[in-house]
Amino acid sequence: MLAAVILSAGASSRMGRPKALLPYREGTFLEHLMEVTRHPRIGVTRVVLGAGAEVIRAIAKLDPSIVALNPEWEQGQLSSICAGLRSLEEIDTDGIVLCPVDHPLVSARLVSDLVERFYDHKKAIVLPTYNGRRGHPVIFSNALFSELQAAPADKGARSVVWAHADDVLEVPTDEEGVVLNINDPDMLKRASDTDPK
Repeated sequence: MLAAVILSAGASSRMGRPKALLPYREGTFLEHLMEVTRHPRIGVTRVVLGAGAEVIRAIAKLDPSIVALNPEWEQGQLSSICAGLRSLEEIDTDGIVLCPVDHPLVSARLVSDLVERFYDHKKAIVLPTYNGRRGHPVIFSNALFSELQAAPADKGARSVVWAHADDVLEVPTDEEGVVLNINDPDMLKRASDTDPK
């Protein structure tokens, strides 16, 4: 099985409020990502929290068992990836579906397609592309967990993708949301025009 790791530890300073709790359709960014990553081959979910963790956990009513705390969230996204991986050390997974909370505009259909391609093609990394641009979510095989944890902080998970260029499967999609980083109010407004089904 795979594990969904939703990264939601940043301070959301440009947005002015936690991105995890921003409204999207009938719920929030976080609720939407938790919903679209429900899949028969995704058996575990981890939500990595840092800044505002108690507020997000309380308002989102998160089960404590799925929360991974990142006290080093100020060190950037890689620290949250590592926190998510540490929380999975006792669980046997084939890989992780990495979902930044500021890239919420993806559908369950897309996630399912990525998961099926991961198992069908046996590539170490599977990611979506929109008009040739790589986006999120990204699936990393468990064979790369140690490399992710040892990656340089300034390059993060990208360095692992670059190091395994021959083992990356790109999955073209018509969902622009895979490349939309919703990190300020202007982008949030644009999000209303991008609604994957």
